[in-house]
Amino acid sequence: MRFPKRPLKITFISSFFLLLIFGLSSHLRAPESAKKQANLATTEKANKYIFDREAAALYRSQQQQLQLALQDYFRKAVSSGQLVGAGVSIVKGDSIVIAEGYGKKDIKSGDGVNGHTIFRLGSLSKGFAGILAADLIKQGKLSREAKVRDYIPDFQLGDRRNTDKITLTNLLSHTAGAPYHSYTNLVEAGLPLQDIASRFVQVKPISKPGELYSYQNALFALSELMISKASGKQMSEYLLERFFKPLEMCSTFMDHKSLQSSENIALPHTRRRSGWRTNNLNDHYYNAIAAGGISANAMDMGRWMRFLLGHRPDIMDKNALAIAFRPNVEIPGRSKYYQRWSGHESSYYGFGWRIHHFRDKASESQKTIWHHGGSVNNYRNEIALYPQDDLGICVLLNSNSRLSSTVIPDLYKIVQEIYRKTAVNMAANNTQESEPSI
Repeated sequence: MRFPKRPLKITFISSFFLLLIFGLSSHLRAPESAKKQANLATTEKANKYIFDREAAALYRSQQQQLQLALQDYFRKAVSSGQLVGAGVSIVKGDSIVIAEGYGKKDIKSGDGVNGHTIFRLGSLSKGFAGILAADLIKQGKLSREAKVRDYIPDFQLGDRRNTDKITLTNLLSHTAGAPYHSYTNLVEAGLPLQDIASRFVQVKPISKPGELYSYQNALFALSELMISKASGKQMSEYLLERFFKPLEMCSTFMDHKSLQSSENIALPHTRRRSGWRTNNLNDHYYNAIAAGGISANAMDMGRWMRFLLGHRPDIMDKNALAIAFRPNVEIPGRSKYYQRWSGHESSYYGFGWRIHHFRDKASESQKTIWHHGGSVNNYRNEIALYPQDDLGICVLLNSNSRLSSTVIPDLYKIVQEIYRKTAVNMAANNTQESEPSI
């Protein structure tokens, strides 16, 4: 049976027109949809621009207020004779907000300090050693419980049974059991660490390993020998390759010659009746870099603090950094200067770092400070990081000033007040702008 051809033709033509109409309608709707997407993208871009502009304005306002407040604070300290010069760095989040200098780097010449003026760090160096040890532990090249005797066969403190219990953790947290500052005089005399290690056989322990906090320089410095053996490199070489170069800490030195040849250096000063006297640089602690042999400026310390706060995970992640900031032993007593800081509750020692817990009066919450002080060759320095606030403060002084005992809480208060005030003002301005006009 044959079907007529005409109906097929009609059906084909009808289908063609339906497809044509559908296509035209889709084509007509497409520009409208694209227009909506374009408008949405433009709105998002505009909002981001407004946000970025407001954030930049807020940053500049806070930075300017901090600069003025710090200028006033250190101008008063210098004019009252409390100090000679200071290199100051403040880090907030991923930004080095302040890296400035105040006062004089040499009272004779009258040359001023700036953010690139180099200071000796003293025991702030211990924090570098602690982070380096944490890095090796994270890599599996070293253990927290590594026996000192396995790395330094000539070392002995007490009898053999006692010596075999002393670990890397004991060295880095001042809990090996030796009397306070044992053989610091030998470090300052420039003896090689290997020779100092062999002399501990003559020291009588005051406690079992891990039981008592007793601050050390010589014992802490022996960690340098363990780090070198575990890494296969001298500690100075390893620090340079692992941290200083990638962090662009170009003015951080670990030897006496480099410091002497630097053009922009803050010379040490001691107090005299009529004011301050300039002193010569000595060569103490370059045989014990881990304990006190590093020098740096405010800018480099800003880069270091930004890294410690976790803003350079490409170099070392927060989990690895946390190894150094783990409390190992409580620091007893209430008489130390940092134990008198407002809100202080307790203090501990990690790997080259003091860990303080304090009660913040403004927020009524408990907070943590990673802190250390340093003193060498009449330089006096302080570093403190507030992880909950994503804040770091470092102050380098070229005089053994009493201001060092309060400068950290002083600057913390200044920073908190400025950031709190500007945040409130910004919120108030945004609220006013968002209200409809009547």
